[in-house]
Formats: sequence, C-alpha cells, structure tokens
Amino acid sequence: MPIYFDESGGISAGAMTMAGVQIEAENAQALLQRFKDVTGLHGEMKGSRISLVERALFFELLERFGGRAQICVTRGSDRAPGERLTDLQCYTALLTQLVDRWLPETGGCAALVIDDGRYDPIVLGQVRADIAAMIQPCGTAGLADSKRSAGVQVADVIANSFYNIAAGSSRAHIVERIVAPFLESHVLRVMACKVGVA
Repeated sequence: MPIYFDESGGISAGAMTMAGVQIEAENAQALLQRFKDVTGLHGEMKGSRISLVERALFFELLERFGGRAQICVTRGSDRAPGERLTDLQCYTALLTQLVDRWLPETGGCAALVIDDGRYDPIVLGQVRADIAAMIQPCGTAGLADSKRSAGVQVADVIANSFYNIAAGSSRAHIVERIVAPFLESHVLRVMACKVGVA
C-alpha cells in the first residue's frame, strides 16, 4: 500500500509539519472524488483552501476509505537559542524520521510517494535518492505532482491541519476538536520530531 508525503509550514512560519498517509491509490482517488461531489470543489484539494466544515468531512472520509496517517511536527520553539536551520534541513529531517517510523509497519518495504512541489527538482531528487536508500532492496521512492496525485492531496490536508495546531492559528482550537476522535482511534498519530541539535 502506498504512503504519500507532504509538508506544511516552515521556519519563518513558526512550525513545520510532515504527514505520511497510508492509503490505497484507488481509495485516495475515491476519497477525493467524494469530497468534490459533496463540496463542489473544482481542481486540487488543498488544506489551506478548505473550510472547517469541509475539513471535518475530509477526516470522516479518510477513515471511511481506510486511510491512516502519521504526522511529524517541529516548532520554532524547539530550536536551541541561536540555532540556524533552513527549511530544507527541517523538511529532510521530518521526512527521514517519518519514513523511519513507517518502515516497521511495512515490513521494511514500502512504496513512498513524495510531493515534488516545494524545492528545486535537483534538490528533491537527491532527497528522494536518500530516502530510496533507506528502503532498499524492496521499497521504492518517487516524486509526484500534487495536482496529479490524490494521495499527495490527502497528505496535504493532514499536514496543513496539524500545522494550524502547531502554529497556534486562529483556527487551531477548532481543528484540534475536529482531529481529536481520529487521534483517539489511531487513524492519526502524531510525533514530535528532532531537527538540528536541539
């Protein structure tokens, strides 16, 4: 079963989150289509563009279509005083730790699909190669355009939801209530991730 990855936030935004969602490709597509049918959405499903009511619907659909996610979170307050890190360093650390967390549940083999939208293709290609080396000899790691990948869009909404919570946005308390039952049922699992020397 594929695992799709996407991130939200960044160093200057006060927090970065990375979501890895395990869901069958056809179920991710069915989830996206059902979401569009109910909400009237056209185009890409993005966590930053959906309403709170739509977000609640999304998590119900995630459970209905058999998705499970792990989320890696780091906040600016987790950094050591004066520590300088780039977004790419945070991104790479979160992705690596999240893949490492998923591997025991996949028997060490996994088909990983990573959003290709954030960084230069050459840089992302190296990140993908490093991740692929972690899952040899039986796993695969590839990059995907979120517009063409329902699974990456699913990961985007999850990452954005936990970014809202981690960054303390004006919607954070409502998003916390939306995700609470799915954390209790272990459809969603959150871990604090170490970035840098802190």
